[in-house]
Amino acid sequence: MNETTLLEPHEIRFPELGWKFSIDPTAFTVFGIQIQWYGILITIGLILALIYVLPKTKRFGIDPDRAIDVIIGGVIGGIIGARLYYVLMRWDEYKWDLKAIINTRQGGLAIYGGIIGAFLVGYIIARIRKVRALPMLDVTVLGLLIGQGIGRWGNFVNQEAFGTNTGSFLGMTGGTIQRTIADGMSMDGDMYKNGLEMLWEKPVHPCFLYESVWCLLGFVILAFLSKRRKYDGQIFLMYLAWYGAERFLVEGLRTDSLMLGNIRVSQALSAIIFVVSVILQIIFFIRRKRDPECFELYSNTEESHKLIEESRRKRMGISKEDAKAGSSDDDEDLDIFNDDDDDFDEDELGAENSILGGDDDDDDEDDEDDEFVPHIAGENTDSENADDESDDDTEDEASDDNKEDN
Repeated sequence: MNETTLLEPHEIRFPELGWKFSIDPTAFTVFGIQIQWYGILITIGLILALIYVLPKTKRFGIDPDRAIDVIIGGVIGGIIGARLYYVLMRWDEYKWDLKAIINTRQGGLAIYGGIIGAFLVGYIIARIRKVRALPMLDVTVLGLLIGQGIGRWGNFVNQEAFGTNTGSFLGMTGGTIQRTIADGMSMDGDMYKNGLEMLWEKPVHPCFLYESVWCLLGFVILAFLSKRRKYDGQIFLMYLAWYGAERFLVEGLRTDSLMLGNIRVSQALSAIIFVVSVILQIIFFIRRKRDPECFELYSNTEESHKLIEESRRKRMGISKEDAKAGSSDDDEDLDIFNDDDDDFDEDELGAENSILGGDDDDDDEDDEDDEFVPHIAGENTDSENADDESDDDTEDEASDDNKEDN
């Protein structure tokens, strides 16, 4: 290998596309501390995920104030889990340098370790804060896809997580990539030991790009399907199947896979996750068709409505005593699950009668008219009786005259 033919360490190229970049992994320095693009991109992904997820929690029946606690715990657990997973799989490299274990500015995070850590810590906090796990997972994985899609560009800046050589128009290369391949293909290099055949002069698969596009596409699809989900946990299972399928394929291209003997750990785990997820979705689909009532969404339950309403009252500064004292008034504000058509008072009913049937004065006039009816009827009856008596007298007189003539 001739050092003069290698690209500069910060230079990145896409030969078939004619693109050339020069990106320093260090974005800037603050008080002597180097801030890496890797960390910045992960932070941006996290912020965008929070911006999307938090407003959507109510739709899943989750109180946002409780959800933020679960999310923060999940993020912390995810970072710790991702690092521990990576270090344990490469323990021979870290056992003599313990300080390097906490240095994540150059990468070294395993996504499956992050997912496991986030779920474990998040679940514990969810139990403490009385947050249902399945609907929380449904909304969380949507944010996770956003974070993954953006965070993967940190691999692009660091020129890591690339694949084998390729002649594709998307093939990329770079100074750091070339040096990594050259070192890995040495007699004691990881690539050589794993049986890979790599040439540093040729472009490689941009695995970061494949995964980024797949995750962002998955976010769009699952966000659309989340509005039509049939049971809690459905979006979570779809995420596992979606990401598991992609990671299984892309992991087979990568040159830096964490190995357990001759097995690519992440690839094997992806296959298991995909199969289990698909089987569970089929089982739940069949069971739901048989008994739909057993799969009621948590967002439709009274428990969910009450927890969200309690949080709303707390933010408004309404105490429990005030809430109980004004429970009838508060019920009108429970627009989460109350039906406004069932809530009405006498004033509203009077207003409706006024519009539909006239004013109260008109009703009084109608009552007065009703009082005159029997009186008039009585007068007509007396007149008719007088006429009848007159007719009787006339008939009697006529009868007497006839007698006299006879």
